[in-house]
Amino acid sequence: MDKIKVGVSSEIGLLEGVILHTPGHEVENMTPENAQRALYSDILNLSVATKEYVHLKGVLEKVTHTFEVKDLLRETIEDDRIKEDLVRRICIQEDAASEVEFLLNTPNTLLAIQLIEGVVLRRDNLTRFLSKERYSMRPLHNFLFTRDASMTLWDEVLIGKMASKVREREPLIMEAIFKNHPAFSVKTINPATLTANLGSFPNATIEGGDVQIAREDVLVVGTGSRTSTEGIDYLIEVIKAKKTSQKHIIIQELPDSPESFIHLDMTFTFLDKDVCMVYDPLILKNNKFHTIQITIDNGKVNSIGFNLDPVFCGGKQDPWIMEREQWHSGANFFAFAPGKVIGYERNDYTLDEMSKHGFEIIRAVDLIENRVNPDDFQKAVITIPGSELARGGGGARCMTMPICRQKVDW
Repeated sequence: MDKIKVGVSSEIGLLEGVILHTPGHEVENMTPENAQRALYSDILNLSVATKEYVHLKGVLEKVTHTFEVKDLLRETIEDDRIKEDLVRRICIQEDAASEVEFLLNTPNTLLAIQLIEGVVLRRDNLTRFLSKERYSMRPLHNFLFTRDASMTLWDEVLIGKMASKVREREPLIMEAIFKNHPAFSVKTINPATLTANLGSFPNATIEGGDVQIAREDVLVVGTGSRTSTEGIDYLIEVIKAKKTSQKHIIIQELPDSPESFIHLDMTFTFLDKDVCMVYDPLILKNNKFHTIQITIDNGKVNSIGFNLDPVFCGGKQDPWIMEREQWHSGANFFAFAPGKVIGYERNDYTLDEMSKHGFEIIRAVDLIENRVNPDDFQKAVITIPGSELARGGGGARCMTMPICRQKVDW
């Protein structure tokens, strides 16, 4: 199998490969009582969410190479040594040592499914019989948001350190894939692994929705409920250790509530070389949340010329509309080329603002069925349906993990 050269040095470079996870039964394998524990405010309708997801995947299959987590995982565990190591690590982490033998004897195709959709509790003793839990290993309800558990950072992959226990299995799976799948040849960086030259960061959390590569030398990172300041300290140490040319890190504080502010990319995303989408009340208006710039040069922290034209999520006129469209991932766009992005069709006022900034509005189905070619336009937003997907708390950027992009000619 040919190796894929992993590398991302911007948010907008021409996309050459992306990892997806089509939502399965894990997104509805919950009850109203435990939905909040699963980080959902409601239970998604899988049949509707799947139909909407087909549009996202269909667009990406037209413009780049797509990879499914479930397929990559199945192919990774074809090696019995890797399979055993991953299963044991997961079971130890989740206090499920009694499941090791059962899982190791499970066919690989079914095992890959169970590690994502959950392992049903076998009621083979009194404790298990009386347990109120349905699963010995819970479903990964949030894995459709592939952005968070791993992130391509220049020519390496940073493994996420998740803020919530319910997502802790995701980075184990992604690290196993990147370290062992025959298609990849890439170094991984993991804040959960003690590295002598970087120090220890026991309270570090960092998720991909908070990490954006603006340009080869500019990183924008959010800190809030999912990415801790210690997680960013770890990232700074990683960059310092490389002793490369000057890097700028711009850090944006995020509110702890409402839940739509969980990641930076719910309030700010890049659309083109000189255009970004912003949720104005947080990003541009005066408020109590800090924006901090750190410059790293040759391994040392020293204390940018980067001008961006903002497009306003929800428009400029009505704060209620702005708030409503931000809630439905109106700021969460994913670029597959400079000036070519994907977002939800439901956010009318946001799309109207984009149209005013020269973006052609194209329905996903028209691109998929070859009625429109995005290459015919300088700027375009491909709109996907999102009445159900948006209720999961994320948009197109959340549901995509780029592994390689072409470099941008700035």
